Order: sequence, then C-alpha cells, then structure tokens
Amino acid sequence: MNNPVTKSPVMLYTEQTPNPESLKFVTNRMLFRGTADFRDQEMALEWSPLATALFELPYVKGVYICNNFVTITKEMNYEWADLMLKLKEFVKKYVEDGGEILKEGFEEAMAKIEEERGAGYEYSGDDVEIVKKIRDLIDTYVKPAVEMDGGNIEFKLWDKGTVVLTMQGACSGCPSSTVTLKAGIEGMLKRMVPEVQDVVAEMG
Repeated sequence: MNNPVTKSPVMLYTEQTPNPESLKFVTNRMLFRGTADFRDQEMALEWSPLATALFELPYVKGVYICNNFVTITKEMNYEWADLMLKLKEFVKKYVEDGGEILKEGFEEAMAKIEEERGAGYEYSGDDVEIVKKIRDLIDTYVKPAVEMDGGNIEFKLWDKGTVVLTMQGACSGCPSSTVTLKAGIEGMLKRMVPEVQDVVAEMG
C-alpha cells in the first residue's frame, strides 16, 4: 500500500456545461482513460461503483466519466445551489478513499457491444470510405471540443446521406447541443464530405 501521507491531495473544482442540468466535476486524478456514460442505475450497478454510489442520491439522473472528470446530470426539480457542495465533497472523498471507479472489463464489454451493433450495420463499397472520413472528423474535431463541455458525441450510423450521432454526458438533453449539431457539426461534415446531406442526433 502507498503511504497515505505522501499522496498529493485530491483537488476538485466544478465547471459549467452548456446543459443547465449537467455540471462537470474536474479532479487532478485520472479517473478513467476513455468515456463511460451511465444513463441509469442498472448499467451503473453492473460496471461502475462510483456511478452506483452517485445514483443512490435522489437527485442524480446521469453520470458520465471521462479522463479526469465526472459530469453529473441532476433531476430537474433540484437546484445546483443546493447540491454542488454536497456532490463536490462526495466525489472528492470517494476519489481520496481510492474507491473503484469502473470495474475491470468495462472497455472490452463496451467494445463488444459496439462491434455487435456494427455501428448500426456493416458498410460496403464507397460507404466504407465515407464512414471512415466521418469518424475521423468527429474524433479529431468534434470530440475534443465537446469533451471540454463535459460531454461526448459518438458516430452511430451512416444511412444514404444521413449521419446519426449519439449524444452523451452533458451533450445529452442539452438545449445548445442541437445548435452545435446543426450549425457546427453538420456544416463541417457537409464541407468535408460532400455525400453528407443531414446530421441527426439521438440521446445515447
């Protein structure tokens, strides 16, 4: 065991997200290299002790874990003013106590689900190149930008000119994500990939 005295203290601060119902809790520790989106307690119980603990609080509606932050989405009938300090203390203590964030095998299980979905279905012919281009653009330009806002956007499928994306974390249910989607992402994809006619979102 590490000597607890030599451990640097856990620092934690909050950041607003464009979604008024979601707040980003940023720590100085790497929590999980990747993205883990929990919309309900059932999936949390299976994979994330941290998300499970948060879902036990009556005002937590969603938990999204990525790198060094947790985005928490609250139930609408609560105010952040009443919750923010409680949640800050809760997350800080959980991380300080070395609580388990995600169970082993989570990434493999998610990759398997993704594979089974085949990102919607398998592509053939020209579609393979188009999908590759779209995925690259989303990974390079879209993800880093929305990650700063405590969210994530994943490619879901390509179907005859329409790109379907999945919104996660703060992006899910965020009023401004529609604007981001239409003005930003759709505009960029249409410019870079002429085959794209429309971009739609589903909330993960």
